[in-house]
Amino acid sequence: MENTFNSSIREDVVAIAAELGNGHSAAMTQLYDRTAPRLLRYAEALTKHRADAEDALQSGLMHIARKPGLLARADHPWAYLVRVVRNESLKVIEQRRSRWSLAQVLRIWQSEDCPLEQAENRELVRHAVSRLPREQAEVVVLKIWEGFTFAEIAETIGESANTAASRYRYALEKLTHALQPLARTTDSIAQSLDREASYV
Repeated sequence: MENTFNSSIREDVVAIAAELGNGHSAAMTQLYDRTAPRLLRYAEALTKHRADAEDALQSGLMHIARKPGLLARADHPWAYLVRVVRNESLKVIEQRRSRWSLAQVLRIWQSEDCPLEQAENRELVRHAVSRLPREQAEVVVLKIWEGFTFAEIAETIGESANTAASRYRYALEKLTHALQPLARTTDSIAQSLDREASYV
């Protein structure tokens, strides 16, 4: 039974990949519907965190949407798609530490019981967030403070999940540059909050 099911998904992905290769963009919806549950399960096994797995899946599908010909030309499209999601999952794992530090700086700043009572530190974070474009700032708030997935953010802001993910990454690049010195000084605080962390 399992072998039949596996053969079926392989055949389905081959057919969908061919549609993508012929320029049928609607096939991306078919690809998502057919493969997302299995890819998400795999990504979660690697990242050990549901939201990170969803991000990895989203990034992997964005990669395919940008270059559908790669999937269409792959010798084994299903294996290729799994490898793409695997690579994105490993990127999430590599980036987790820096994302964790930055997220903790922002959470600490927002907290009523903020250990960073120094006015200059609070002002540095407030200023960095305020300098983001509105579209990026709202994604940061929803992702870091509200714990939304990109799919939930997309529904909230009325944009695609791809757009939400891109805005978040651009925002993190800017905030990482602006807040890296502060993030380094708060590493010990971040370590003490590990049990409550969103990134584990």
